Amino acid sequence: MFKTVEWRGDAVRLIDQGKLPLEEEYPEFTTYEQVASAIKRMVVRGAPAIGVTAAMGAALAAKNIKTDDKDVFLTEFNLALKTLAETRPTAVNLFWAIERMRGVAAAHSAGSIAAIRQKLEEEALAIYEQDLAINKTMGENGALLFDDGDTALTHCNAGALATAGGYGTALGVIKAVHLSGKKISVFADETRPWLQGARLTTWEMMKEGIPVTLISDNMSGHCMKKGMITKVIVGADRIAANGDAANKIGTYTVAVLARRHNIPFFVAAPMSTIDFNVTTGEDIPIEERNPNEVTHIMGHQQIAPDGVNVFNPAFDVTPNELVTAIITEKGVAYPPFTETLKKMKG
Repeated sequence: MFKTVEWRGDAVRLIDQGKLPLEEEYPEFTTYEQVASAIKRMVVRGAPAIGVTAAMGAALAAKNIKTDDKDVFLTEFNLALKTLAETRPTAVNLFWAIERMRGVAAAHSAGSIAAIRQKLEEEALAIYEQDLAINKTMGENGALLFDDGDTALTHCNAGALATAGGYGTALGVIKAVHLSGKKISVFADETRPWLQGARLTTWEMMKEGIPVTLISDNMSGHCMKKGMITKVIVGADRIAANGDAANKIGTYTVAVLARRHNIPFFVAAPMSTIDFNVTTGEDIPIEERNPNEVTHIMGHQQIAPDGVNVFNPAFDVTPNELVTAIITEKGVAYPPFTETLKKMKG
C-alpha cells in the first residue's frame, strides 16, 4: 500500500501526486523550505495531508536549526512556521497543524533545545497517527448513510492521497462502505484544471478494487438526470461555523445539480477542517493559482492562445443549504449546522 506522507527521521518522504498515475515516485525533502515548496507545488495536496506534512516540516526545521541559543532557536523556528503557513491560504488544516507545533514549542520553552526538538517530532508523529485514526472512524460513520448498490459521484480527490494515508475523507467513506460488504461504485469527475479526479481518484479506487467510472466535469448533470448517480460525497478544505464548505473549484456546481435532482450531497471532513472562527463561507480566503494551470494541460501542452486573460480560483464555496450532512469523526451533523457542529465541538 502506498504512503502519502512519511517521517524518515531526517527527511519527509512524499508520494509525488503531480506524477501520478503514470509514475509512482517518493521524493524525500530534507529542509523545511523544500517541504514548503512541495506543498505549494502540490507534490502533496488535500487539507489533512497538507496539515500532516506541515507538522513534519516544522519538526524538520527544528532539527536543522544550528544554534545553542534558545532565543535564536525559537525565533528561527517561528520564521520556519511563517514560511510553511504561506504555502496554501485556504486549507485550514495547515494552520491548525502549525499552531499545534507552535504551542508545543511554547509549552516546552523552559527546557533544552534538544528536548524541544524531541517534543516537536513526537507531536508531528501524533498528528500523523491521529489523522489515520480519525479518517477510519469518519469512514465508518459515513458508511451508515449509504445503501447496498449505491453509485456515488465525487469531485477532486479526497482519499488516502489527501490525508496521512489509509482511508481518506470522502473516499474513506466509500472505502468503509466497500469493506462493510455493501456494493458501491464511483463516478469520478475529472476535476479541471489539475485533474485530481482523473489522475488520483480513479487510481485509488482501482487499487482498492472499487468499480470507478471517469467522467468529464460537464457530464455530472447528464448522469444525474439519467439516474446513474444516487449519492454525492466530497471532501473540504475549510468549513465555516455555519456549514458553508470550501472545496475544489466545481464542487458548488455539483451541489446545485444534486439539489436539482434530489440527490443527497454529503461533505466528509475531520473536525480540524471546521473553522469556528469563520462565521460563513464568505469569509473563507480563496486561493488563486497560476494561469498556466488553465492554459496548459498539467503545465505542458498549451491549449489556449498566448496572452489570454485567465481566472483560476482553486476553490469555491458550497452554501450550507445545499449540504445534506457533514460527516466527521465525531458523528454526522445535520442542519442547522451552526448548532450541530457547535455541539460536536463540545
